[in-house]
Amino acid sequence: MAKQYAFHFDASVCNGCKACTIACKSKNALPVGINWRRVYEYGGGGWIQDANDPSIMVPSNIHAYAMSVSCMHCENPLCVDVCPAAAITKGDDGIVLINADQCIGCRYCEWACPYGAPQFDEDAGAMTKCNMCVDLVAKGQNPECVNACVMRALDFGELEEMREKYGTVDAIEPLPKSDITNPALVVTPHRHSQPSGQGSGRILDMEEV
Repeated sequence: MAKQYAFHFDASVCNGCKACTIACKSKNALPVGINWRRVYEYGGGGWIQDANDPSIMVPSNIHAYAMSVSCMHCENPLCVDVCPAAAITKGDDGIVLINADQCIGCRYCEWACPYGAPQFDEDAGAMTKCNMCVDLVAKGQNPECVNACVMRALDFGELEEMREKYGTVDAIEPLPKSDITNPALVVTPHRHSQPSGQGSGRILDMEEV
């Protein structure tokens, strides 16, 4: 592979505004119910009795942070492996694309993807997902979600470049462990971030995403 484009996400500065989601939805004219980029709020903790006064409840390990998620354009994409119609391909730039004309709508890719990236468009009868704004990338521009982020929590470039700038972390809760597909992602953790598979919290806004 000539290169591998990747996203960087900075959980330490994201405020969960969902501007990235709106920008993606607008650019791609996505129908109701389909969001190629989603923002999850992850948090946990609870309340315990105060040690000095049991009649008072005090917070214990309260934490929350936002996580912006799209297709990870994985180095080992399961969606490509399971597609019986060979409708999903990974290009020389690392971008994973769906050929809607070739897709038979079996939804195998949806079941296989640990990130929930492929989403079925009932009107089109085909799967859809983030294409990393391949049209903009071809012009040397950033994906729309990156430009829309008011907190500059998103960045884009070649995977090695992202790792040199931001480190090698590629999974925090609520993402799955990265060794499943090797996502083309670099994450700057939030101060309350927990390693994938070791979280004590939960997704707090499932109805919104």
